[in-house]
Amino acid sequence: MTDAPTSVSSSAASDKHGGGAHRAPDAPIGDPKEVKIATKTSGSVVRPGDRIFNGLATGSAALITAIIAAIGVFLVWRAIPALQRNTVNFLTSREWNTTDINDMAFGVLDLFQVTVFVSAFALLLAMPLSLGIALYLSHYAPPRVRRPLSYTIDLLAAVPSIVYGLWGILVFAPAIAPFAVWLNENLSWIPFFADGSSSVEGGGTIFTAGIVLAVMILPIITAVSREVFAQTPVMHIEAALALGATKWEVMKTTVLPFGRSGYISGSMLGLGRALGETMALYMILRTTSQPFGWSLFDGGSTIASKIALGYAEFNNDIQAGAYIAAGLVLFLLTFLVNAAARAVVSNKADG
Repeated sequence: MTDAPTSVSSSAASDKHGGGAHRAPDAPIGDPKEVKIATKTSGSVVRPGDRIFNGLATGSAALITAIIAAIGVFLVWRAIPALQRNTVNFLTSREWNTTDINDMAFGVLDLFQVTVFVSAFALLLAMPLSLGIALYLSHYAPPRVRRPLSYTIDLLAAVPSIVYGLWGILVFAPAIAPFAVWLNENLSWIPFFADGSSSVEGGGTIFTAGIVLAVMILPIITAVSREVFAQTPVMHIEAALALGATKWEVMKTTVLPFGRSGYISGSMLGLGRALGETMALYMILRTTSQPFGWSLFDGGSTIASKIALGYAEFNNDIQAGAYIAAGLVLFLLTFLVNAAARAVVSNKADG
């Protein structure tokens, strides 16, 4: 007799709270409208701030792309009239004579070779130094040394290029001349150290210009590499130490693999700076009429310094077009360098 009322009371309570229906264990509790609103909020609803930011980001990327394309179109448009009057092959000739616009003979071969050679030499010197400095600052240096040394390295990037040029030709070239003479006398059997088109004692050579250029790009590579190496996960480093690795083995197995792509990217940024450097190389390199011979003791002009040297001819559109054509080659060269760097970084990331 006492069980029946209890059963009826339980059933009534169930009908009152659950509506007389059995609810699945995973069914949402509460008002169906609230459930629908919550689902919509957590789904594809986009706030106005997100739309504005998305539009600004997309517009900025499109604007930069349009500006770069406009620069390329301008260079091609202004170079075509001069190229049509050129009497020699622009890509393979070593001549540069734009005095008579009716008989122009100009080629970019020597300028291209000097640009690539001095930039590659500077990068060859700067990359290992930057790697060592970045590793020291990020994982070896005590805090009291790390901060002032980092500031000093970063300040090198703030020195104007014309100051580097003055320092290079007036101070550094006389100081490095005895070493350059020794290299020329004792290693002249190596083509890179053979006699060139410029005086070794005078210092106006690719050897001097390349070392000064290496100092100029060193802070760029160091800064990027240092920041990337400092982001190496602490757990990876501690795991390597726990397995008995030495400090160098930790660098080799964790830090360097983690920061390789950043190190390559920083090096390519430095190479881009080297390819376009103008005033320092304009002041250091001695111009010459002799063909470039792939010696560190050659003189010559890079594409950028040649354009600066011929600034007086820019009052004539045809003569200026010859220099603009050389600038177009430099423009394309930087694109190829950046594309190669992106490919290397992508391959390292996929690996």
